[in-house]
Amino acid sequence: MTLVKRHPANFNFLIDEIFNGFPAHWGKDQVQHHYAAAVNIHETTDGYHVELNVPGRNKEDFKVSIDNNLLTIAFEQKEAESKDYKTLRREFSFKSFKRSFTLDEKVNAEAIQAKYENGILKLYLPKKEAVKVAPKEIVIA
Repeated sequence: MTLVKRHPANFNFLIDEIFNGFPAHWGKDQVQHHYAAAVNIHETTDGYHVELNVPGRNKEDFKVSIDNNLLTIAFEQKEAESKDYKTLRREFSFKSFKRSFTLDEKVNAEAIQAKYENGILKLYLPKKEAVKVAPKEIVIA
């Protein structure tokens, strides 16, 4: 992109900018940007709820893992190529991504649950049971 200084009273450049490359660049690959699925994290008294907005995928294509207290959620783009199937226009894509979150020491990593429904990958990270210490009276000697 080149910046060109224009006189503020000349509005024709606005029209040129709006229609520059229209529709010549439609459907062509643009600069690739790193994609990360949008995430919401909620806390309740029992645990944490992590939701990733990832519509149009299959649950089998996700990989959820824990390593060294790091929860990682990944999606690997898999495109089936066929000689009989030619894409003429692509306006949406399924880009690979990886999101990682450090687990709090309060999370029970052994009991994490995940499900995929209506385009949302939902993870439930339950909190560990609080260790209850019985009150102890100390006798003074």
